[in-house]
Order: sequence, then structure tokens, then C-alpha cells
Amino acid sequence: MNVREYYTYLAAAREQLWNFLRALPEQDLNAALIDGDRFHNIKDLLLHVIDIEDHWVHVIARGDGLEASAFKHDWVRPQAEQYQLGWILDYGKAVQRRTQQFLETTPDLNEAIKLVQDDPASATVTLDQLMWYVMTHEVRHTAQIALLVRQLGHIPPWLDYLRFVRPQTPEIVLSDEGLGLDDE
Repeated sequence: MNVREYYTYLAAAREQLWNFLRALPEQDLNAALIDGDRFHNIKDLLLHVIDIEDHWVHVIARGDGLEASAFKHDWVRPQAEQYQLGWILDYGKAVQRRTQQFLETTPDLNEAIKLVQDDPASATVTLDQLMWYVMTHEVRHTAQIALLVRQLGHIPPWLDYLRFVRPQTPEIVLSDEGLGLDDE
């Protein structure tokens, strides 16, 4: 499996999740089910996942993120209940579109990426490692969102990888004797 294939899966699973969340009542999306400093509800987690992709892929790796543009918000403490779900999803679609376009250019996944751009002594990772970090981060928080959906009494969509992969059929190799059937 490679980054482009896995990101394609994530984009498809994300679309299923977003369509499901559109059908939930706003009060469920804003329900404070998590006792923490930063994230309290489904919309907080959803916005956080988008922020992480925008920040690491576009701000850090590419130098041109959306977080400071039309989608201004406090990414440290999102308090996402103040935003309509549509606004969050529009931000997510914009980030996803930019990530897909970036991956279509077949970037050098071995490129070294500095984790702190203005620190000459900053640690580096490869673009491949950074992309896998972003993608596994999303999977973890998507599982949290699915759990919150269950706690609210709903059945979340099935987002497992195997639901989205193309089926592979085994290759059948015939010997010189064919299928072993009589010619009659």
C-alpha cells in the first residue's frame, strides 16, 4: 500500500462520514461528550482532523496552507460549536482537494521535511512519514467520532478499509491439459 492509495481510501471514507454527520441534529454534533481541555464534541474532532492535514501537509510541507485564509479559527481550542457543519466541511473539502492535487504531482516522498520551519536545528522526517502521520491521525480521530456517534444512540457508517478497496480476484492458471475435462 502506498500514500496515494491510502489517501484515496481516506477521502472515500471521509465522504461517507461527512454525509452521515450531515443527517445528525446539530445538538448531537455539539454535545459535550469529551471531558478535556481542547476537544469536547464531534465537530471539535472533525475540525481538528482537517487542521492537522492543512497544517502538516500544506503549511509545513508545502508552505501554503488554508488555515490563515477564509477558514480562520482557533486551531488550539476550536470550540467548533460556533461553526456550522457546512463551514467545517467546506474547509475539509478545500484541504482534501489541495492534498489530492499535491499527491497527483507524485511528489518525492523521500524529501526531508523540517518539523519546525524557523528552527535550523529542527528535526526532520520524510514526506512519506509525515503523510502517514497525518493519515493515521485521521483514522484515530475518526474512530473517536464513531464512538461518540454510538454514545448518542446512532449507528455510525462502516468505514473500514476493506469496504473501499477494489476486490482482487485470484489469477487462474491453466496447465497444458486444460481443465481436465474430456473432449467429448
